[in-house]
Amino acid sequence: MRYGRREVLRGIDLTVRHGEVLALLGPNGAGKTTTVEILEGFRTPTGGHVEVLGEDPAHADEGWRAGIGVVLQSWRDHARWRVGELLEHVASCHPAPRPVAETLDTLGLTEQADQTCGRLSGGQRRRLDVALGIIGDPLLLFLDEPTAGFDPVVRREFHELIERLKEGGMTIVLTTHDLHEAERLSDRTAVLIDGRIAAFGTNAQLAEDARAQARVVWLEDDERREVTSEDPSRLVWELHQKFDGPVPGLEVHRPTLEDIYLRMVAEAEA
Repeated sequence: MRYGRREVLRGIDLTVRHGEVLALLGPNGAGKTTTVEILEGFRTPTGGHVEVLGEDPAHADEGWRAGIGVVLQSWRDHARWRVGELLEHVASCHPAPRPVAETLDTLGLTEQADQTCGRLSGGQRRRLDVALGIIGDPLLLFLDEPTAGFDPVVRREFHELIERLKEGGMTIVLTTHDLHEAERLSDRTAVLIDGRIAAFGTNAQLAEDARAQARVVWLEDDERREVTSEDPSRLVWELHQKFDGPVPGLEVHRPTLEDIYLRMVAEAEA
């Protein structure tokens, strides 16, 4: 994708599997928003081939659009809409929507059905955003920074909701700056840096690609010892042999997605 002479995306190769949660990570300006907008059909790429649910999003019809749901980072609509009425209205635009009452119940919004949007709390408003995204019963859901600004309790409730949607067979593409969120929710992660996919796979595969090392900690002669290792299992086995049994104070800290991501970004900027 180019904007004038500026190349924003540089030959991305990406496949999302049915029923998985894919997290798309990357620093600001990496091309995440452009990538998702192309997949949603809001932008036409200047080159390459894109297929979503069997169609080219740039030329797909309304039937195709009914198969995707979109939850933007912020959603603006009239504050005087009542929650239930707004869902009924949006549902009427889809050929086979989810039942409104069921969707309200799934999102924990039944008691707010008669409230106006302007009276909802931040967490309730975000749940309504998701309700609007899934009311058409999409096969594929796009979530853009879904928990930005959430407090920890609301964020946990939202994560539980996403996990329930996944269990129901929905495919989800998630863009986020919250690496703990991506680690919890995603089956696979794509790291986008400078318009390219720098890494793509499960957390274990990303750790291997990034050559991220685990930390092994133990106590020896009343002193704390710490070693980094690409093969912590072997090191722990060697320690068990050395101590001829349990290793005092043993701790194994495997690299988190945050460790892996920060290392990739640092190497790209070096």
